[in-house]
Amino acid sequence: MAPTRATKPELILAVGAKRVNTNAISTRSKSTIINVVKERAKRKADGSPPKENGVKRSAFGDITNALKKTKETEIKGKTIIKVPNAAKKVKVQAKVLPTVRTVNHKKNENTCPPPAPVNNKPRTRATQRLHQPNQTVQKPKEVLKDNTNVNQKIKTRLSNEFEKTEESLYSTAIDINISNCNSSTVKSNGSKIDQTEENDKGIDRLSKVSFVAQQLEKKLTLNSYCGSPEGIDDFDKENWNDPFQVSHYAMDIFNYLKERESYFTIKDYMDHQIHLSCWMRTLLIDWMVEIQESFELNHETLYLGVKLVDLYLSKVIVSRDDLQLVGVASIFIASKFDERIPPSVDDFVYICDSAYDRRKLLRMEMNILKVIDFDLGIPLSYRFLRRYARCAKVNMPTLTLARFILEYSLMDYAIVTLRDSKLAAAALYIALKMKNISGWTPTLEYYTGYTLMEFIDIARLLNNGLHQKPKEQIMTVRNKYSHKIFFHVAKTPLVPTEDL
Repeated sequence: MAPTRATKPELILAVGAKRVNTNAISTRSKSTIINVVKERAKRKADGSPPKENGVKRSAFGDITNALKKTKETEIKGKTIIKVPNAAKKVKVQAKVLPTVRTVNHKKNENTCPPPAPVNNKPRTRATQRLHQPNQTVQKPKEVLKDNTNVNQKIKTRLSNEFEKTEESLYSTAIDINISNCNSSTVKSNGSKIDQTEENDKGIDRLSKVSFVAQQLEKKLTLNSYCGSPEGIDDFDKENWNDPFQVSHYAMDIFNYLKERESYFTIKDYMDHQIHLSCWMRTLLIDWMVEIQESFELNHETLYLGVKLVDLYLSKVIVSRDDLQLVGVASIFIASKFDERIPPSVDDFVYICDSAYDRRKLLRMEMNILKVIDFDLGIPLSYRFLRRYARCAKVNMPTLTLARFILEYSLMDYAIVTLRDSKLAAAALYIALKMKNISGWTPTLEYYTGYTLMEFIDIARLLNNGLHQKPKEQIMTVRNKYSHKIFFHVAKTPLVPTEDL
């Protein structure tokens, strides 16, 4: 009688929502189901670019050769054996102890150490110094178990070479006792110094620091609010005790940003860009808006990316094939500056339809940063617009309409040379006119620092751009702000330029 075959327990695999009995299927289908389960164990996000199965690389590159497969040698007696895999641990036959401050001399009767005592234990450093205070210590030959002599000359630093003293430079502020005012210290030459004099000097320094702090508080109005002119709806005063509004120095922040605008002025650069045109720049900005929308980036990232493109084009001549590379590298830099979790390099390579590889993108990123001297604190019109709208207490649909006007103007090359603070004021003024809310109020004039006559020409320029017939190639901004999330502000009726 043939022996009975032991039956294996049933293995049930969960594939989706079904349960499959593996005893009822063949061996080939079992392997197929197991592979499906392994593939579904880690799921990618929908629409994410495909990742290559490459070796993971650290942020700073391979700084050691520890991962390389090199051949090492292992000493066994006098024979040398090649070890095929360097990752395996090599067993050390005997522990090698480095010696400190040893000098090798030839064998001499005068310098040879006395014969070892009955106890065959090796002498320590302390016992050698006690028995031979005036002689140099000879380096003993260290022997492995297989009697292989190994001579190693290793210099190490003694720990007592840098011992701390009372006058050491390594003493911290905690070690200093300031409360002991009547005590005295002794110099190295033996003369005493009264510590009360030193304390008086310290008090004078503290008084100077406190005086400077008081002057700074008065300048920044940190302790009390100085007030604003009459007839102005004071936004900072209402939010004076709100730490999230930073009303204590919000005015100083935006005044500082206005001062920095002069460092990022852009001249008319399209004349010396022999390979480019204004229309090509418009198409590039429209494509950058599409990137911002698809990756769900912040609006500040888009505005900073456009600013980096204009700054780079104003200083470097770019070919037609590299214009898209400049745009994607600029928004890549901006995303790392403004985003909490910026997209990876592979995402930006994928969005370019693999027209450029990783090496070209990273090289262009370094070139742009070198050209702008690594200064990314550029004043943006979007930040000014948000500040002006909050001070004027406009509602969200009106602010969104002003954002649409400002973002739509990014594609217009005529605004490249204008100041961002004035662009923000003009966009908000047009939005107020389109909503029939009000004109340029004294509150806006106070917080923006501009009168209506200082930016009325810019407002007319932006309004003329809105009146132009939209083209099919650059409909990204209009389609974006025609959505209900943005209150359909792109469909708001326009205002004639003469009525501004």
